[in-house]
Amino acid sequence: MRASDPARTSTRATHQPEDGRLLRGARSRARIREAARALFQERGFDAATLRAIAARAGMGASSIYRHVQSKHELLVLELADLQEEAWLDFRRQDVRATPTRERIQKFFQSQHELLARHPDLTVIAIRATTYPDSRISARVLALNDRTIGLLAEILQGGRAQGDLDPRVDLLAAARALFHAAIGARISWANGLLTESACRTAIEGTVELLFRGLGRAEGSG
Repeated sequence: MRASDPARTSTRATHQPEDGRLLRGARSRARIREAARALFQERGFDAATLRAIAARAGMGASSIYRHVQSKHELLVLELADLQEEAWLDFRRQDVRATPTRERIQKFFQSQHELLARHPDLTVIAIRATTYPDSRISARVLALNDRTIGLLAEILQGGRAQGDLDPRVDLLAAARALFHAAIGARISWANGLLTESACRTAIEGTVELLFRGLGRAEGSG
């Protein structure tokens, strides 16, 4: 028993300090995100500097760089949370027996309602896809791919229940639906559409695409 005690003591000495650093790091990142969220809402994304976020989080300006390199990284985290919240909201209300067209419309509605509460984030998200920092644009594009995957999952369910043409390329259809929605949001972000007009444009595009997606095999 005594022979094993030093090993246990060594293990504790090796891992406990590291665990403490990880815990402190997680708490610091949580404070940073909370501060960023508050300042984005109060000042807008462009006016909320990383230095101001650090001050609100109770840390020095140089310390924040241990956790994030730019406020765009914080934006991506917020967008990821919004996306997951939209998907969970859709899941709670989803009835798989519902026609696929309606399920797709409800997914976009859940997503749009959340984005409409944070229009500044939506504008910057669109801008972030061409942000000079390739890491940021890559992360935003990864979020886009996640949405496309979720749409493809809904379409797969539609094919299984027989309300989609079996010849439809589901991934291509999901991409078309996603990019149609992004196109409407770009117009919204640039002031060419109101929020309600953006919602209507997305709904109309889904209806239009489903005139093709839902055709029975062999029909003209």
